[in-house]
Amino acid sequence: MIDLHTHSTASDGSDPPERIPELAAANGCRAVALTDHDRMDGLEAAAKRAAEVGVELVPGTEISCEVSTGTMHVLIYFVEPGGPLEEELIRLQEARDARNARMFRRLRDELGLPITPEEVEAEAGGMGIGRPHVAAVLVRNGVVGTIQEAFDRYLAKGQPGYVEKERLYPEQALRLAVDSNAVPVLAHPLSLGLEAAELDRTVGELAALGLAGAEAIYGRYTPEERQGVADLATRHGLVVTGGSDHHGSYKPDLQVGIGRGDLDVPDAALEQLAARRRG
Repeated sequence: MIDLHTHSTASDGSDPPERIPELAAANGCRAVALTDHDRMDGLEAAAKRAAEVGVELVPGTEISCEVSTGTMHVLIYFVEPGGPLEEELIRLQEARDARNARMFRRLRDELGLPITPEEVEAEAGGMGIGRPHVAAVLVRNGVVGTIQEAFDRYLAKGQPGYVEKERLYPEQALRLAVDSNAVPVLAHPLSLGLEAAELDRTVGELAALGLAGAEAIYGRYTPEERQGVADLATRHGLVVTGGSDHHGSYKPDLQVGIGRGDLDVPDAALEQLAARRRG
């Protein structure tokens, strides 16, 4: 059993990077991928702890891409320091920092909410700041009752505290992955909100651009949805992958390796992805 989709405090999770392999080992995983948003900062600490607990750490990241329907997420595995992918991630981190500064000004100065950058930085553990960290501070300060309410009232797209962030286009993300000898996978494909025929066409186009897999065995998908995405992946010659999308306390229903208790991603998925690398 493996888990190819987790997040830590390096982006928008509540657990430090070294905690991810600990949770994976506790739940019986042979391997786990750390896939923080637009960042590789947590990989070194996670890899060190993974070696200590006997779990393989798959170095990864998750990139947000701009599409006509909103946002597409691309998971990239076997990332390595240096090269065009890391250079672009550093640039995206700088853009995210600027976006966070605008979000703080909007929440505090325009909406009058009791929140400071220092509080959010502390919540994030001194690493990458994401909206769940902002939401957690709003909960702690009594503005809202839950993380979800913070998103619904302030932080989700279309709400008064939301600030758009810079994104790549899918073809850019796929090219960066391929040029860096990494392997790109479409994360939770149903989140694109496309009808079946349009999703099929989109996945076919992405496969032609270098997409290697599709995340079918996803933490919050039903058995029927998982089978549908698996069939879609198979039709286009893609690896059927999966992961929990663990974010710690920010998504408390999703645990590393087991998701909601019914997740079981086979080891073979990782072997098939590794075979897609050029080198």
